Amino acid sequence: MIYFLEDDDSIRKLVIYALESQGYEAQGFERPSAFWKQIDGLLPSLILLDIMLPEEDGISILKKLKASPVTAMLPVIMITAKNSEYDRVEGLDAGADDYIVKPFGMMELVARVRAVLRRSETDSASKEYKIGILSVSPERHEVRVGQETVNLTYKEFSLLCLLAENEGMVLSRTMLMDRIWNMETERENRTLDVHVRTLRAKLGAAGAYIETVRGVGYRIKGDGR
Repeated sequence: MIYFLEDDDSIRKLVIYALESQGYEAQGFERPSAFWKQIDGLLPSLILLDIMLPEEDGISILKKLKASPVTAMLPVIMITAKNSEYDRVEGLDAGADDYIVKPFGMMELVARVRAVLRRSETDSASKEYKIGILSVSPERHEVRVGQETVNLTYKEFSLLCLLAENEGMVLSRTMLMDRIWNMETERENRTLDVHVRTLRAKLGAAGAYIETVRGVGYRIKGDGR
């Protein structure tokens, strides 16, 4: 699946049509809010991202994507009317994999998409966290307990990745809330506790690996004790 975030209807529809005509699944978004809502439930294989957008600019979105352990490895192609060297450098420095300037030909776009996807598949390391019977792959957005695949939401997967990256370490509630929800203090609805509870339930036997450290936060340990 390819996501395209572009507020110009004509460009968005034309690009989606061009991608689908070449056999790709593609979905367009006019506003960042709709994009974030969708990516919370389903990660794409590649993102096409305009810079000049309502609500939030493309560079800001790109930086957020690259800051998250779940979306950091997603390839991103910037598509924009800006053509100055500064704009190109800013986008590439923020982590963009390629940069296309409007106006562009559809065949060129498809060729760039194909090249970035091919490069992404080649460069993608088999980085995987193994904790007891639990396996977590940030690059493939895949979680397995034994041989069974576990489906998680974006926030649940982000939380699990953060715990797995710091196996054995106690992560404070404040730190988890800040990294996963961009909040320094916990809300009254105890968002973190609810997500930990549902994550444990979905992980089944491996759910016992996630420990509560009273008064501090959570950690993950392979022995479940």
